[in-house]
Amino acid sequence: MVRNSQELRFGTTVEHGTVSAILERSDDCRALMVLGHGSGSNMHVPFIAGLSDALIQAGIATFRYEFPYSDRDDFVPYSEIEMDEPEVLLATVRSAVATGAAEAPDLPLFAGGHSVSGLMTSMADSESPFPNLRGLIILGFPLKGDMEHAAHFVDATHPMLFLQGTEDTLAEVDQMNQVVEGIEPAATIHFVESAGHGFSVPGRPDRDVHVELARTIADWAIELI
Repeated sequence: MVRNSQELRFGTTVEHGTVSAILERSDDCRALMVLGHGSGSNMHVPFIAGLSDALIQAGIATFRYEFPYSDRDDFVPYSEIEMDEPEVLLATVRSAVATGAAEAPDLPLFAGGHSVSGLMTSMADSESPFPNLRGLIILGFPLKGDMEHAAHFVDATHPMLFLQGTEDTLAEVDQMNQVVEGIEPAATIHFVESAGHGFSVPGRPDRDVHVELARTIADWAIELI
């Protein structure tokens, strides 16, 4: 397997300028996932970097990216730094998906991410569907006990894959099953036993969890190609 990595920047809003991204792929990748990070992290934290590596091993290239707040020089993962406004997050997601598609035009396109990135990607797609998108992939959807956070799924137009930990305190299993059952077109959910919101599992190596997630994503995505 021959792998290559490309660092680049892409535009967000006029006020916030450009942010960093990394396109990673191998010569046998069969699809691309635009992969966003969670609210307190960035594209370099072990979960996102580890998942990206496992996805490439499973045949899925990744375009992982920053938001303006996480691309700041003073950003420290899991600190109390304030996120960007929702409209900035949405604009960044839209630009990331467009840039990823343009940088890897030979690969079928999927998009999503962890927690807030999954939420924002799905909201953006519900408001105005991404062109040429094959499906949405959401890891650790932040339902927070409020079904209104999933209300935008009524306007979903693409297949969706949810990946959730059974011990995720931001989304109970029964509620997530309700969310998925109410989505058209078809949505699928995969639960990682004993995983929390960040997909850590007590007594289990993180790499094993990353591989489970990546293989689930790859199997689902390849069926849609």
